Amino acid sequence: MNWSAFIVFAVLFALVTAVGFWAARWRKGDLSLLEEWGLAGRRFGTFISWFLIGGDLYTAYTFIAVPGLVYGAGVAGFFAVPYTIVVFPIMFVVMPRLWRVCHANGYVTPADFVRGRFDSRGLSLAVAITGILATLPYIALQLLGIQVVLEAMGVTGVGILHDLPLIIAFGILAAYTYTSGLRAPAATAVVKDTLIYITVIVALIVIPAKLGGFGHIFSVANASLAAAPKPASIMLGPKGYSAFATLALGSAFALLLYPHAVTGMLASNGQKTIRRNAVYLPLYSILLLFIAMFGYFALAAGIHTKVSSLVVPLLMLKEFPSWFAGFAFAAIAIGALVPASIMSIAASNLWTRNIYKEYFKPTASTADEARVAKLVSLIVKLGAVIFILALPLTYAIYLQLLGGIWILQTLPAVMLGLYTRWFHRTALLIGWLVGMVIGTVMAASQGFVAIFALHFGSFVLPVYAAVWATLANLLVSVVLTGVFNAAKVASGVDATSAAQYQDAASGPIGA
Repeated sequence: MNWSAFIVFAVLFALVTAVGFWAARWRKGDLSLLEEWGLAGRRFGTFISWFLIGGDLYTAYTFIAVPGLVYGAGVAGFFAVPYTIVVFPIMFVVMPRLWRVCHANGYVTPADFVRGRFDSRGLSLAVAITGILATLPYIALQLLGIQVVLEAMGVTGVGILHDLPLIIAFGILAAYTYTSGLRAPAATAVVKDTLIYITVIVALIVIPAKLGGFGHIFSVANASLAAAPKPASIMLGPKGYSAFATLALGSAFALLLYPHAVTGMLASNGQKTIRRNAVYLPLYSILLLFIAMFGYFALAAGIHTKVSSLVVPLLMLKEFPSWFAGFAFAAIAIGALVPASIMSIAASNLWTRNIYKEYFKPTASTADEARVAKLVSLIVKLGAVIFILALPLTYAIYLQLLGGIWILQTLPAVMLGLYTRWFHRTALLIGWLVGMVIGTVMAASQGFVAIFALHFGSFVLPVYAAVWATLANLLVSVVLTGVFNAAKVASGVDATSAAQYQDAASGPIGA
């Protein structure tokens, strides 16, 4: 047991726990209402939204997985950097529009919007189920961040004792999320990001100085990657352009469609807040660039491991004194709690509004909704813990990969639905199903690798499987919309109004 690291870790974890419970009294609202518990009353300004959305999108899994991918695959792991740059112009354009419509109609989830826009219970259910399925393995993988730092500090045992610290950590998370709702991750995100920024800045100063500078680091990393069983490089070759570009672009659109991302946006107090954050949030992309470089730091530092998730913890233990390693480990663990909390709230909102109320109790009051959402948020976290402890980690990774493919299939209904009502609701539902099947088959056929190559004679085009699936989805949706419209099949009634899609300059909503 590394006691110095563990004591620092425990103190900071206790601090975040206290902040999480205190959040119930912060900007006090009636937490027996779903609007207050699940969206914090839609009152977060630019400062808090920056931490909340940033903490929501940049998870502990990112802190662990991206450097681990760079450590093993070289420059291919840097796809996460351009994708988090591309995402913010999309956010600037699309998300304020979604906020306006949802604010005007009291929508809490993207499935609420689809239900109102296309008057389709089936399409709304598809969006809700997709969101829940895509979110659950994502929550489970946040456990990986806590698990690896606990093991790195020597917190081990046999049987239940091995898993007990992890169970306690998520028990605490479940308790303060149940008590405080979305206010808890918003408050704790401030602590989390402060710890991560300090860790990264110190690492960027100390580690290169100890390893002989960036030039030496890149040279050693490139040589190590070239000598690996699966040779890689710090430079991207022409054959990797299409895979790298489509993976970045597809991931950018997918990120904004995840329920936890939408929840973070809808909790803002206006569309201007979202636009300001689309301008300021790229600071996290700079941070991510440096975090990705930890993979090269580990290669230059002589870290040897076959488990990519251990790359960052082993680097921290080797290059820093124990107490600062504990500080860094706390940053990673707390970086798991914030997004896991938001994800569980987002999943419970989807279940409550679009499955429970729609199909089981249409007369449910707002208090009933909040009660069910709180209960479901506990079940979701419990399911994540059972998943990660009872099943091989690879299952969670495979499902998280599929989650990105699946969530992108909601793009026509959610994002394109913000700009046009031309698509027929039944065509969108069939297109969604086609995209889900094609994307899943493509990923499974490649051993759950994100890239799928199509062969056109001697020409090979490797592209992110989610992009192929979404193109098929769109093609089916367009063709069948023409068929259904020509046959004059009823397309439902739009519950939203044209004025709700106008910018703030044209109306008062979200000004």
